[in-house]
Amino acid sequence: MHLLFCINHNFCWMLVQCLRSIVRYPCTTGYTAHVLHSDLTAEDLAQMQQAVPEAEILETKVDESFFRDFPETSRYPKQIYYRIFAAQFLPDDLERILYLDTDTIVIRSLEELYRKPFQGASYIACTHVRALFNKMNCLRLGITEDVPYLNTGVMLLNLPKLRQQQTTEDVLAFISDKKNRLLLPDQDIITALYGKQIQLEDSYRYNLSDRILAMYNARHPGHIRTLDWVRQNTSIIHYCGKNKPWKPGYVGKLDIFYQELLEAEKNHGGITS
Repeated sequence: MHLLFCINHNFCWMLVQCLRSIVRYPCTTGYTAHVLHSDLTAEDLAQMQQAVPEAEILETKVDESFFRDFPETSRYPKQIYYRIFAAQFLPDDLERILYLDTDTIVIRSLEELYRKPFQGASYIACTHVRALFNKMNCLRLGITEDVPYLNTGVMLLNLPKLRQQQTTEDVLAFISDKKNRLLLPDQDIITALYGKQIQLEDSYRYNLSDRILAMYNARHPGHIRTLDWVRQNTSIIHYCGKNKPWKPGYVGKLDIFYQELLEAEKNHGGITS
């Protein structure tokens, strides 16, 4: 199973934690983690490999000048764009890869998600946006209402199709046209340019956040999805946004899965924050 991460040096420890959560569930073909970066050292990579020997970690160093015209902020560094052009950076013979943000934790096998047929789609992903707010995104980005607004923290990429259809010029033209309207640049770009080629999957299974769970339970008081339900049905927990259990002020219930991973790591050693 080929996994994709796009990070800078500051996220090495998070990548290790994410990978450790994944390799708890053996894969029939083993795990290969492709790391797109521009600043990792040989020591960084060696430490990560030592911390997660169950996965092969392969680096691809990205020339930052490729992204010199892309907007960047402290919250959204240029690494967020690497996933957009991953098909150009990864080996040509690779046909599919599962991208994960490093603030995700895997609590069930990823095999079912990874093997899903694309059926012509460029991406398989989830949305966290309800219909009302999707209308606002349609106006902001100039897209039609049938285009779902993606959460790009978990995406299965159809690499051959992306190699055929993507151009740097298209992306830069969109950025230039919408630069004053971009809120979450990578999500805005992928949604607007490739939204009609996205196969949606269940966010409660493959991209579950505390906010999504709380909203569901508030709307369905007679059918509460408990932590036991999550354990039995969810594969990927996503601590997206600023609400993360390793930071002060966390609010939610899903931190239990992070705490369980930490307990396991105490007996493993390796990189810490």
